[in-house]
Amino acid sequence: MAKLNKQDIVEALKSISAPGEGGNVIDSGAVKNVVTFADEVIVDITISNPSLQAKKRVEVDIMKTIHDKVHEKAKVTVNVKVDAPAAPQPGSIKGNPIPGITNIIAVASGKGGVGKSTITANLAVTLAKMGFKVGVLDADIYGPSIPLMFDVVEARPLAVEVNGTSKMQPVENYGVKILSIGFFTKPDQAVIWRGPMAAKALNQMIFDAAWGALDFLLVDLPPGTGDIHLSIMQSLPVTGAVVVSTPQVVALADARKGVAMFQQENINVPVLGIVENMSYFTPEELPDNKYYIFGQSGAKNLAEDLDVRLLGEIPLVQSIREAGDIGRPAALQSSTVLVTAFEDLTKNMVEEVVRRNEDLPPTEAIKITTMAGCSAVKK
Repeated sequence: MAKLNKQDIVEALKSISAPGEGGNVIDSGAVKNVVTFADEVIVDITISNPSLQAKKRVEVDIMKTIHDKVHEKAKVTVNVKVDAPAAPQPGSIKGNPIPGITNIIAVASGKGGVGKSTITANLAVTLAKMGFKVGVLDADIYGPSIPLMFDVVEARPLAVEVNGTSKMQPVENYGVKILSIGFFTKPDQAVIWRGPMAAKALNQMIFDAAWGALDFLLVDLPPGTGDIHLSIMQSLPVTGAVVVSTPQVVALADARKGVAMFQQENINVPVLGIVENMSYFTPEELPDNKYYIFGQSGAKNLAEDLDVRLLGEIPLVQSIREAGDIGRPAALQSSTVLVTAFEDLTKNMVEEVVRRNEDLPPTEAIKITTMAGCSAVKK
């Protein structure tokens, strides 16, 4: 066989993604040296994952790529060195924007069960109906529900080559691009991960994905105020946050904490407003009646108290639940009270995004350090 060319090897290796780095193994600097001797090639590479599986995977990927793209009979030796961080910070992930994405909106809730993912799904499809390019990142690592709500539970992201690098192609339905940890786990499989593992998975869905050009990327956060929230805000310059609550006193108390998290001086993510879900119940047979099962005007009063906008009041309607269960968000229905409510909510959110972008400087991704066992957040 002809003598191997080093440049051909380097170009071939550029097609291998550097996991969690947002680039390929050449441009990221993971490959330290490539040496060729006639029909033999030696590749020295450094990775940060110390697991045997990771080392074996990168070795196999390099050998297969050289055999497929350079020469099938090349003798390949891969020397894998592990250079793991001395003290990885819980929840720390890389803080870079995603090229091509104009606005990143975090959808949060102080507590679970208030319909945060339902609001995210219906915001997304309504934005798409309005002509925007939309994506949803399901960051609820421990309870992903976006695949079910978009009827893509059985779907799996495909690999696509972007500028010579292999990327995940988001699953798409109803004009919305979607990535979720739910695509990579079985329906009955519990995700039992510590913060760094969850952050690693998020990092890959953010930076190793071919999102393309988006007007809005909605990030469906887990309930509460914790590690994943800090990881996302460290990873991405979030344009603004939408906080979802019900009118119930307990939910409002937690929603107040959610708003306070985004408004902390060292986080400083603009809160676009509050959404009151399950605002009232109107029976089908009594369309003019409203029953305030969880309380009345709770989110409105909270919004006034915190000086943020009440973006919308979504009624408690059986068809919302049914739509989510069958994987077709309620906002896709023909003209109904629900559709109008979601359209008003979406228009109000877009207005707040426009106002925020006109009046305020771009949000910066935050940096997180740990001091004496406590989390400290810095710009």
